[in-house]
Amino acid sequence: MSDHEQAALIVDAIQEALAGGAPVAVATVTSAGGSGGAGLAGLVVGAKLLVRAEGAAIGGLAPDLDAAVLAQAREQLATLPRIAVQTLWIAADGALTTRRSQAPDDAATLMVELYEAPARLLVVGGGHVGLAVATLGELCGMEVAVFDDREEFANRERFPMAEHIHVGDTAAALDAIAIGPSDYFVLVSRGHQLDELALRHSVGRGAAYVGMIGSRRRTLTVLEHLRESGVSAEALAAVRTPIGLDIGAETPEEIAVSILAEIIMVRRGGTGALMSARRRAAEPS
Repeated sequence: MSDHEQAALIVDAIQEALAGGAPVAVATVTSAGGSGGAGLAGLVVGAKLLVRAEGAAIGGLAPDLDAAVLAQAREQLATLPRIAVQTLWIAADGALTTRRSQAPDDAATLMVELYEAPARLLVVGGGHVGLAVATLGELCGMEVAVFDDREEFANRERFPMAEHIHVGDTAAALDAIAIGPSDYFVLVSRGHQLDELALRHSVGRGAAYVGMIGSRRRTLTVLEHLRESGVSAEALAAVRTPIGLDIGAETPEEIAVSILAEIIMVRRGGTGALMSARRRAAEPS
């Protein structure tokens, strides 16, 4: 295959990923390093290697390097929170590191970029909290989808910011969509029965975040029902419930801030700690 054909295939795969297809990672040589490409034969600035999660690849960097980069890129594709761009330093013997301090001065460098669809916020429940969550999610740049079995609560007039609105059978609607690491579920329906149903059809499907509103007693009951029905303990342990960060929220809008704050924390790898506390901890005593 010619270089031109490989480049076209890489562009097509990136566009497919951004449109909602499977995520891909693309490694690009940004520096060939010291003399002789840091000792790696054939390493050329601008060379690219596209990697899919299952390991399939397009292109290549250098014969002694591709296998290690494939493994690193697959790890990046599986990592949560997402690492959108990562720099790798390559020693003359082909060893990779993500830390500049651990690389020799003449190391070659790669940039590994992750391409995937924009983060999608799937809101089950079109009530006051669901509306506030959808509104704030759209402001944060997320694609919004709303699910409710009541047309008066799931319609274009109420949710003009939503990309998709699903009315009726929530379980069937959830089953019909592909779920991946760019998806964030918020279950805030009017009652625990619909939340339990939605949780049953969303948990363990690879979403980055699944959160369910409710009191501690109510949420424990829902989780116990799913556990008894055979849902794995690992999948249930990943459910964030009660949902959101503890900021003392009371109104629907405040609750939405709490929920989106937790989602952003998960998505960006934050800690939820007070920024001022981090500053004080760094100050000399």
